[in-house]
Amino acid sequence: MRDFAGAPGTLTGLALRLSQCVFAAGSIAAMTTTTNFFNSTSFCYLIASMGLQIIWSFGLTLLDAYALVRKKTLHNTVLLSLFVVGDWVTAILSLAAASASAGIAVLYFHDLGSCSFVRECQKYQMSVALAFFSWITTAISSLIMLWLFAAG
Repeated sequence: MRDFAGAPGTLTGLALRLSQCVFAAGSIAAMTTTTNFFNSTSFCYLIASMGLQIIWSFGLTLLDAYALVRKKTLHNTVLLSLFVVGDWVTAILSLAAASASAGIAVLYFHDLGSCSFVRECQKYQMSVALAFFSWITTAISSLIMLWLFAAG
């Protein structure tokens, strides 16, 4: 297997994992600073999904950092299969949560005429945007892992 951008144990792989954590944490922070997020199931699902994303990505960030410090490769077939499954599961959950929350945010902000709590609607939109950014970086990682696994 070749080392290429985004592979586990590389600097770009570490950057992808770290950006997943930062975007997911930002999404949670933006959502939890509102007062009424718990009234919508999709917003609660977004927080749960982004929490799982943080746990998964932070663990792999630490693993990538360890591999970089020790100059080890993480191209073991069993390890890559775990990365593939974990990345695809978190990517699908993140996309579902971000899409559901985006639907509710659009409903609140546009479809109901006007948002009576404008500051909260803006925070909802920011949280959803950060969740989509987290999903994009997770999708990139999952495609790279699948490519490595298929090439292995």
